[in-house]
Amino acid sequence: MYRRQFLKTLALGTAAAGFAPSFLSPSARAAAETPAKRLAVTSRVLDVNGKPAKVFGLVQPDGTPGLTFDAGADFDVLLANETAEPTLIHWHGLTPPWAMDGVPDNPAALLAPQETRRYTFPVGAGGTHWMHAHTLQEQNLLAAPLIVRRPEEAGSDEQEVVILLHDFSFKSPEELLAELKGGDGHGAAQMGGMSMGGMSGMGHMGHDMGGSMGGGSMGGQQGMAMPGMGGMAGMDLNDIEYDAYLANDRTLDDPQVVQVEKGGRVRLRIINGATATAFTIDTGEVLGRLVAVDGQPVQPIAGTRFPASMGQRLDIMVELPKEGGAFPVLALREGSTKRTGIVLASAGASIGKLAGDGEETGPVLDLALEQRLRAVTPLDRRPPARSYRMVLGGDMASYTWSIAGAEALAVGTGERIRFVVQNMSMMAHPMHLHGHHFQVTAVNGVEIAGAVRDTVLLPPMVEVALEFDANNAGRWPFHCHHLYHMASGMMAFVAYDNA
Repeated sequence: MYRRQFLKTLALGTAAAGFAPSFLSPSARAAAETPAKRLAVTSRVLDVNGKPAKVFGLVQPDGTPGLTFDAGADFDVLLANETAEPTLIHWHGLTPPWAMDGVPDNPAALLAPQETRRYTFPVGAGGTHWMHAHTLQEQNLLAAPLIVRRPEEAGSDEQEVVILLHDFSFKSPEELLAELKGGDGHGAAQMGGMSMGGMSGMGHMGHDMGGSMGGGSMGGQQGMAMPGMGGMAGMDLNDIEYDAYLANDRTLDDPQVVQVEKGGRVRLRIINGATATAFTIDTGEVLGRLVAVDGQPVQPIAGTRFPASMGQRLDIMVELPKEGGAFPVLALREGSTKRTGIVLASAGASIGKLAGDGEETGPVLDLALEQRLRAVTPLDRRPPARSYRMVLGGDMASYTWSIAGAEALAVGTGERIRFVVQNMSMMAHPMHLHGHHFQVTAVNGVEIAGAVRDTVLLPPMVEVALEFDANNAGRWPFHCHHLYHMASGMMAFVAYDNA
């Protein structure tokens, strides 16, 4: 009964075009009576390492991937499933009504093949976001950018370059999960709020048993090992060896080359859409300024290297030399020589060959940069009404993952909520909260006025505190954004008392 009541707020099938749910604002209700943007879940074929790969697409009628809005507008989208598989799309970084969040059966049903559904709600204040399936289909590239431009961004003299990163395997995601679990790939049903069924997919698999926890170079400075992280020779960095690493669907064997102006300013909107791979973004010889994380402005930090775990986004401003040239922007895979990226090039620039295997091992992500981040608009200071302590755990042998202490995360509308999360497993976990933005307020017990974001990394043996205001009623997932950790148990729910 509970789920059926929420389904009444969703427009299904051809009746969707006139849908205007009662909880919408007058402006949103008016928008629901006007033509919506159309977005289709499709299938397409990519060339990956010289082999054809059938993957998903998430495109507008003209083939443009993803969506772009102006801040303060309404998100008014007709989502059409043009594939033969049921699916659902999560609007990562936005704060829609719970019924439109995009997690299967929480509370909305999967979008059936050839079904159309309309989504209408305020798009929010702006930022670099993305959209993706909350199913194993995410592994098969069912993801796209979701950009909301602030007025100062739309009116500034800067070029915008969006980079969506992926990890890719020719094996299916069901096969990948089964190999992680030591099984045969049969019987994958619903786990952790995810539909696990029937998607074609992708790679080779194995354990990269990362050795040294040596500090990565974050924000242009050599990162330092966090307290309690020394001597962690058993840390698991990468539990899947992928066939390819993609930037905007291409490998470095044939990278995207974006033409830029000599001396021009470029805003790099970087989205780590990989399912199980963390990267360090390397701007090379061009100095970058990190100005936003997860779509939320931060006090600028200069550097040439910036960490991005799964689900996280970075806005990096670069000013190109007046003499022009070719400037690779690379994503270095954590604990590996594998890399991907794009090339910024002025007219007539000579572009050298880039190898997908570099000479350097990608840095291990830590929280050195996170501790330096400061929100431009922090939360107002007030004591939390409720505080929860959670412990992340896992077992690589059985491949099960958990969030102890998250069995009943009850909140009340209007309350300030504090989570203290400790990672006692030997893998890092990027933890994502749906429907809200939180502020990082402490790392290893040291209070900070950190970034406002929606996904924070917890390396092994690290404790992070985050706070948010309970202002969006529903039952919201709080989970690891490593797809296979989430599918294997690392998912909890924040439930409002009055939902």
